[in-house]
Amino acid sequence: MSTVVDKNASRHGSSLQQARLPGWAPYGLVVASVALGAGIGTALGMDNPFQMGLIAALVFIIASYALGVVVEGGRQAKNRLATSLVWVCFLLAVVPLLSLIWETIDRGRTVLDGYFLSHSMEGVQTILPGGGAYHAIIGTLEQVGLAALIAVPIGLLTAIYLVEYGRGRLAKAVTFFVDVMTGIPSIVAGLFILSFWIIILGFSYSGFAGAMALAILMMPIVVRSTEEMLKLVPDELREASLALGVPKWRTILKVVLPTAIGGITTGVMLAVARIAGESAPIVLLVFGAAGINNNPFEGAQSSLPYYIYEQWQLGNEASFNRAWAAALVLIAFVMILNLVARGIARWKAPKSGR
Repeated sequence: MSTVVDKNASRHGSSLQQARLPGWAPYGLVVASVALGAGIGTALGMDNPFQMGLIAALVFIIASYALGVVVEGGRQAKNRLATSLVWVCFLLAVVPLLSLIWETIDRGRTVLDGYFLSHSMEGVQTILPGGGAYHAIIGTLEQVGLAALIAVPIGLLTAIYLVEYGRGRLAKAVTFFVDVMTGIPSIVAGLFILSFWIIILGFSYSGFAGAMALAILMMPIVVRSTEEMLKLVPDELREASLALGVPKWRTILKVVLPTAIGGITTGVMLAVARIAGESAPIVLLVFGAAGINNNPFEGAQSSLPYYIYEQWQLGNEASFNRAWAAALVLIAFVMILNLVARGIARWKAPKSGR
C-alpha cells in the first residue's frame, strides 16, 4: 500500500508542491519599481525625489501582490502584500529621520569645532560668526542631572510601592496620577513651576527651576519603566528569600532590585534622553544667558534647547549656523544616552545557556 501511495505522490508531485517566486524576485521588483517610479515622476514633471519614492512604493506593492497571485496563489499573495506594506511603512518612517539627521550634520558641521564647544556667546555680536555653545552645554548637563536626581529616587520608590506594597485605593490613585502625568504636555509642567516657584514663592529664573519642570516630565517614565521591570522578576526569588526569614525590605533591596537593575537603568537613561531635548519649560524658566553660569541655583542659565531657539530667532546666517551646530550636539548627546542604555541592557541581560 505504501508503495502505491509513494508512486502516486511522485506521479502527482507537481500538483502537491506550491510554486514559489525565486529568492531574488523581491530585489528585482524593488529595482524595477524604483526605475518605473522615477520614469513616471519625470514624465509627470515631478522634481521631488520623495514623490517619486511614493510612486515607486505604490508600484512595488501592486506588482508584488499581482505577481504573487499569478505564481503562488491568493494566500501567498496576501502574505507578500502584508510584508510589502510593512517594509514600505518602515521606509516611510525612516526616510524623514535620516533626512533630518543628514540635514543637521550637513549644516551643523560648518561651525562645529573645538572653539564652538569651548566658548560661550559672551561679548559676541550675534550677526557675526563666532561664539559657541559651551555655556548651553554646561546648562543642559546641570539641569538634566538635577532633574534625574529629583525624579529617579521618587520614581523608583513609587514603582517599588506599586509593585511590592500597593493595594487598595491609594495604589489605584497613584497609578491614575502617574498615567495623567505621562500625558501632560511639557509646557504645562513649565507653567506649573513658573506659577508656583517663581510667581507665588518669589524665586528667580534659574537652571534649578527648569530642572524641576524636567523632573515632572521624567518621573512618570521612570515609574512605568521600573514598574514593568520589577514585575518581570520571578516571584520564586521573592518567596525563596522570604522563606529564609529575610525581611521584605531587605528582599527588595538585595534580591529584587539587583535582578531588575539592567532594565531599570535602561529606563532611566531613556527618560534622561527624553527630557534632554525639551524646550518649552526651559524657555519659560531658565530665561537664557549669554555667559557661563555654573551655578544652576542662582541667576539665569542657558541650555542647548534654549540656545537653539534663541539663535534661530535672531534670523541671520551666523546665528542659523550656530543653531544647527547646537542641534547636532544635542542629537549626539541623546544618541550617546540611547547607546549607553542599550549597552547596559545587553550587559545586564540574562545569559542563555544550558
